[in-house]
Amino acid sequence: MLKILNTTQIKALDEFTIKHEPIASIDLMERACHAFVSWFTRHFDITKRVGIICGTGNNGGDGLGIARLLKEWGYPLNVWIVQGPIPESPDFKINLQRLNGKVEASEIITETDQGLFADQDILIDAIFGSGLSRPPEGIYAQAIRCINRTNAIRIAVDIPSGLMADKSSGGEIVQAHHTVTFQLPKLSFLLPESGSAVGDWNVVNIGLSQEFIHQAENNYFLVEKIDIKKILHGRSKFSHKGNFGHALLIAGSHGKMGAAILGARAAMRSGLGLLTVHVPQCGYEIIQTSVPEAMVSVDESDTIFSMVPKTENFNSIGIGPGIGQDKQTAKALATLLEFVGKPMVLDADAITILGANRELIQRIPKGNILTPHPKEFERLADSWATDFERLDKQVDFSRKTNTIVLLKGAHTSITTPEGKVYFNNTGNPGMATGGSGDVLTGLVTGFLAQGYTSEESALLGAWIHGLAGDCAFNKVGEEALIASDIIDYLPEAFALCR
Repeated sequence: MLKILNTTQIKALDEFTIKHEPIASIDLMERACHAFVSWFTRHFDITKRVGIICGTGNNGGDGLGIARLLKEWGYPLNVWIVQGPIPESPDFKINLQRLNGKVEASEIITETDQGLFADQDILIDAIFGSGLSRPPEGIYAQAIRCINRTNAIRIAVDIPSGLMADKSSGGEIVQAHHTVTFQLPKLSFLLPESGSAVGDWNVVNIGLSQEFIHQAENNYFLVEKIDIKKILHGRSKFSHKGNFGHALLIAGSHGKMGAAILGARAAMRSGLGLLTVHVPQCGYEIIQTSVPEAMVSVDESDTIFSMVPKTENFNSIGIGPGIGQDKQTAKALATLLEFVGKPMVLDADAITILGANRELIQRIPKGNILTPHPKEFERLADSWATDFERLDKQVDFSRKTNTIVLLKGAHTSITTPEGKVYFNNTGNPGMATGGSGDVLTGLVTGFLAQGYTSEESALLGAWIHGLAGDCAFNKVGEEALIASDIIDYLPEAFALCR
């Protein structure tokens, strides 16, 4: 998994690499410039007019090195240096000398509202790097405003200027369309409030010390395909359905049986051996017809979940999609939490009931998985001012309740009782559609029944769910994508993970 380091660790990583490779800092900067330019030249041709806006620190030094290399490629270039109160770094000075005679650099020394960068097709932002500790002011803020006013494609070097790497940001921030970051992603790339300024981000390898990265202590990780491949079990030629678990899915109510169908179909696509779906009487024929692979347990109520069925034969239980919030349903959920010691996934209406009856939160068995969207999580943990505060609340909730919390959204975050935070890197905006969460519940419940740990089930569920959504997106696009498409493309997603 890719570690996500804080700004102090990122600085120490650079210093460790310089000392122990060993390599001169200017040569490490040159390596970063080449990595950026390699990405850039694969995406933009030499007919584009490129403007590079540099600060006077090391991020500006990167910008000057990039300018020199792009000039050698033949791109038409303009370079601006924002001359504020920050002194020129030694490596900035070296790259400025190397640029002399190749590209003329114009200085920005006063604040202006003029359209400085209006004639450029692409603007490369190299004003500030990840070491920024406070919002930009004065001439720096004005330069960022000028960048954002243009219609140019905006590309940030390492991190958009004005954006903090690991805490909430304020003031002016470059609104990048693309960010090319070095070696490892930053925490702010993965949260909605700050990620919107990053655009599409790409990590380029600049050869920073793997020894340092391996030894660095941290709690934030980005899940990659190789991690999923390591988790997924293989199948013996002599396997039978009894080897792959029996899950119980409690879902659906009058008018909401679609949630039960989606969850059940996804559970069966998870590799699960057997599935029983517990539904109200009104859903019996619906499930039998729509999901013939599943068995059905019928509630005493005609319209809602009102009683807990026998659970001794099940390896996992999923509850929540479409069950509603009736008082009888809340009472049955309380009974399930108190007396059934099975690995469990709680979603949707089950989480809403917990939020309305917070005394039930303490009854959630250790190791269970909750899969809220942000509004559902707010019902459990109260509101927050920033996404960084929300993430802290999520970590705290997992620790206090001994549960896994899978908070759905772009870069779904998964927190553990030990304080670890995993971010998912699959999925797309087309998955923001009714029923998508029901599919995820079914998947995670299915994995849990097969003997995967709660942590593994959450990681697998989020990643494969998102990958199936990406496969669907490639065929039907964002707007037309529906939850059933995610299920239909689960086989392709599993194939891509092998």
